Amino acid sequence: MTQTKNASNSQNQYSDDELIKSFPGFTNQYTTVNGVKLHYADGGSGIPLICLPGWPQTWFSYYPIAQELATKYRVIIVDIRGMGSSEIPDSGYDKKTMATDILGLVQQLGFTKVHIMGHDIGGMVAMSFAFNYPEFTEKLIVLDGSHPSEGMMQMPLIPPAGTFTDKMDSNMPYAWWMGFNQVKELPEKILEGRFHFLLDWLFEYVMIDGSKMSSFEREVYASVYNEADRIRASNAWYQTFTQDIADAKTYQQLAMPVLGIGSNVSYNYMKMGLPYAAKDVKVIGILDSGHYMFEEQPGQVIDAVFEFLA
Repeated sequence: MTQTKNASNSQNQYSDDELIKSFPGFTNQYTTVNGVKLHYADGGSGIPLICLPGWPQTWFSYYPIAQELATKYRVIIVDIRGMGSSEIPDSGYDKKTMATDILGLVQQLGFTKVHIMGHDIGGMVAMSFAFNYPEFTEKLIVLDGSHPSEGMMQMPLIPPAGTFTDKMDSNMPYAWWMGFNQVKELPEKILEGRFHFLLDWLFEYVMIDGSKMSSFEREVYASVYNEADRIRASNAWYQTFTQDIADAKTYQQLAMPVLGIGSNVSYNYMKMGLPYAAKDVKVIGILDSGHYMFEEQPGQVIDAVFEFLA
């Protein structure tokens, strides 16, 4: 009985209800849009800023920057389809459908125009939102995660000699999980209940200073992605890239102001790629940070966002 109770308490400390206590002024909200129940955290006031997280994190990834952002904007942090405590449907993980989820939320909240920012997979969804619903998009910010394009097809299956070490090579990045996450049914068999092994390895590999991702944050994400259904759903974000690439070929160049923020690994790629997708684009680098910039350099992220949105 004691063991069961302790396990329950351990799980509860990672629940939305407990985690929101670290976000003073924010509340948890749940709503159904586009046939999918979504969780989001809502705080601050002013022009709405929709914030979308990436893999393998949740809404909690905005913890280092959310309260500062909320001093100037109404911040809506969304667990995208399949993430956190949002619903896990069988399909609809292409970025166009996921952008339609966000549109449904924007309309339900009564917003006519929003700023939208996303990191990693969240950046892909944010960019898809801007492509498909420009009339709702005031400004777009993408961090280490622009819309899937044919350039992905050039990613190496085998890393060039000497480039695959304990830290990601900024000139020749080897993102093997892009392929691993394409595999159906196997990842959850390997990782269910053991996702912390992947998290620990990944954070050390793609961050300059892995200690900036605290043990508590790691446990928060492991508590979510330890579940087979969550692993399946998060892999589905990757398994739809071919559809996303096909959709990208139908889009017009973005006309609204766009800010790309790249880490030490992604900056050069974003600097080359984003100008093809947007007419009014600025790309900056936070080169003393790895992929998880909110954790490694939150001040620089906040300064860049505030300057761009001002």
